[in-house]
Amino acid sequence: MNRLFALLCYMCLFSAASDAQDPWIVKADKIDPENYYGITVANGMIGIVSSPEPFKVKNVVLAGAYDLYGRGRVSNFLNSFNLLNMYLEINNKRIDAKNVSNFKQELDMQHAAFTTTFDYGDEATIKYTYYSLRQLPFTVLMDISIIAKKSINITAASVMEAPDALKEVQNYYNEIDRPHVTISLLTSTAKSPTGKLQLCASNTFLFNEEHGQEPRVIHEMWDNNMHLMKFTKAIGAGQTYRYAVAGTSITSAHDADPLNQAERLTMFAKLEGRDRLIQYHTNAWADLWKSDIQIEGDPQAQQDVHSMLYHLYSFSRAGTAYSPSPMGLSGLGYNGHVFWDADLWMFPAMLVLHPEIAKSMVEYRFLRLSAAKQNAFSHGYKGAMFPWESADSGVEETPVWALSGPFEHHITADVALAAWNYYCVTQDKQWLLEKGWPILSATADFWASRVERNGPGQYDIKDVVAADEWAENVDNNAYTNAAAIANLKRATEAAQLLGLKADPDWELVAQNIPILKFADGVTKEFAAYKGEGIKQADVNLLSYPLKAITDQTQIKKDLEYYESRVPNEGTPAMTQAIFALLYARLGNGSKAYHFFKDAYEPNLNPPFRVIAETKGGTNPYFATGAGGIIQSLLMGFGGLDITSQGISQIKSTLPPNWKSITITGVGPDKKTYIVK
Repeated sequence: MNRLFALLCYMCLFSAASDAQDPWIVKADKIDPENYYGITVANGMIGIVSSPEPFKVKNVVLAGAYDLYGRGRVSNFLNSFNLLNMYLEINNKRIDAKNVSNFKQELDMQHAAFTTTFDYGDEATIKYTYYSLRQLPFTVLMDISIIAKKSINITAASVMEAPDALKEVQNYYNEIDRPHVTISLLTSTAKSPTGKLQLCASNTFLFNEEHGQEPRVIHEMWDNNMHLMKFTKAIGAGQTYRYAVAGTSITSAHDADPLNQAERLTMFAKLEGRDRLIQYHTNAWADLWKSDIQIEGDPQAQQDVHSMLYHLYSFSRAGTAYSPSPMGLSGLGYNGHVFWDADLWMFPAMLVLHPEIAKSMVEYRFLRLSAAKQNAFSHGYKGAMFPWESADSGVEETPVWALSGPFEHHITADVALAAWNYYCVTQDKQWLLEKGWPILSATADFWASRVERNGPGQYDIKDVVAADEWAENVDNNAYTNAAAIANLKRATEAAQLLGLKADPDWELVAQNIPILKFADGVTKEFAAYKGEGIKQADVNLLSYPLKAITDQTQIKKDLEYYESRVPNEGTPAMTQAIFALLYARLGNGSKAYHFFKDAYEPNLNPPFRVIAETKGGTNPYFATGAGGIIQSLLMGFGGLDITSQGISQIKSTLPPNWKSITITGVGPDKKTYIVK
């Protein structure tokens, strides 16, 4: 698909969206179930993916829940129990997509709430909204209201169904009676495919009626993999009836007693009540949105940027020691593994806007440092060698058919640079001593042992997969070499800050790793590179984030060479984001805006403008791309710069059609930066 055709398709897909430019709400008024890519509501722990079918959700994905099954003999994300699947019958007829009208869905990104509305004939108008509650990491809520156009009888059910991969499913129904409340718990538990994990879920109805007046709940067991609870209610003409379902999903990866904890947390939500649950959720998201990017003069870009921030915030969480996978909590893409996508692409955006969330991401790496040391030992190197794909244990989880596992070594420097940048932004020397220094020193030791010492200026790094992953088993890759140099230098700098003794060999190695050039001065991607097409930015990353190239003439020369080597399809969104960032810093607002739009618009899928990994791709949501594009706004158009003294602002240029960009809640001091 050429770029022009992709853009024309994009325009056709979204021209009908009547409120496409609302800064906070993405609406889908015309839904085609055959061309529907769900959008995720998540709280950094539990993700719920939308469905075009009434009262259904496509997936429930839980961070940190991995087991071995099927794909590639490596750990995979697991689908959790689908605890928000329901049905509604009106006058004994089941509602489905075929018998409703005016079916509309919308995501309120400001409040992280997904709402579906529709009419059922001349009998009722139905609305339901679900939340992945930000204040309760394992708990979700669905709030339902039914407006009766005439007198009707409803039967409403919550259905608990086990995903196919789970085994030894057990179902429970529990009623707890107290003088002030009756709690009906629909609970399921199962083992993961190898039996490594216990997965549990429980939910309950929340009624508005006074205790003793609420509907009677009935439990039905269908088979070992499915059971439900339901109630019936008569609603008079013109009346509105409202009820809710709160539920918890948790595993033995998160709690030593997940079955009982699932029920306890569901009971907690029940007794908190719908209004308090929604209020605390809303308050938590209001705090997150204190860190925002506001664009004046481009309403569609503003909505899209809010969507990117919303997804980054949704897929990560402070206090978890988790780091997001390329697809976050939007499904099982990339097996839920953690790549450089987290450290180089998502982490900097979170570090600038929410350092407390970024701390969790780098803590994830620190806790797996010993596994990285074992990985280095296994490959005959010293120090710590981080795996290309990481799951819960920190061992290499790349499927064996992919050469990136044994050879894409720049990930080790990416982890180290994230740790260094965390110190730079927070200036937390105690953290640097306890967590940052162990990462920086061990990774520096790795590079000192990894180079082949072939004389001055020839400490070569051979046989790697480049950051441009179409370049496999090449020598002296520009990004790998420059990232190694940066890693070695930052480790030395950290030692000086802490009053520790740096290994003098680190500086010697850093001074002798080559960065190759063509005869005309363009930086060469790797030793045997002859101008082939590239999958993604590699050389251009030396300008940002590595700052290995700072001369503007050189930056421009490298940009102009490599931007023409990126084909129109099969390349990820981050590449054009880096081009946009660098052109904004070079003062070319028009070209920066071109690449900003090109980074994601051809990747959008209906009906919610969710970003796929590549142009014309169908695997949303690509949080890596969102992270790169947000960096083009923060560090490109916004001019923010991470230095050893903290965050500063350098000169940058806006697109001609933007009046201003305002970045709020930056860094630990929550500063505001404005470019006009």
